[in-house]
Amino acid sequence: MVEPSLVLYGSLYEEALRVLEETLRETGTRYALLVDRKGFVLVHKEALWAPKPPPLDSLATLVAGNAAATQALAKLLGEARFQEQVLQGERMGLYVDEAGEHALLLLIFDENAPLGKVKLYGKRAAEALARLAEEALAHPPHLTLDTEYREKAKALLDDLLS
Repeated sequence: MVEPSLVLYGSLYEEALRVLEETLRETGTRYALLVDRKGFVLVHKEALWAPKPPPLDSLATLVAGNAAATQALAKLLGEARFQEQVLQGERMGLYVDEAGEHALLLLIFDENAPLGKVKLYGKRAAEALARLAEEALAHPPHLTLDTEYREKAKALLDDLLS
């Protein structure tokens, strides 16, 4: 089974969420996501005024695949990488930036969000999120079940199976 290459818990998750909220406010974008390079949504936030979002899992998978293809194109052209991508349609656009080696920042915006602001604050957010991702990789969480939960679960299983 494929699993995320990066997981955010506790204070790191809360800090990533705060960065996304701030970025939404500063840019006027509709949705902000932190996605790992395998296509898993790690953290997401939507603007209060935004309509129902597109399917985030599908979007994350496609963006991760597109980022991988874009990196292959960069190498063919002799570049180490292309750090950011902007895709714009008539009404909607995507801004994708590297958030370190293991994650991508995705901002979804409409025609009312100035592209300059999206790129400026998106770059700042990607840098902050890259630091959080590195910290999460350097100090992975050690999740344990507390004793009370374990004892209650054991008792419940004993009752069911005896």
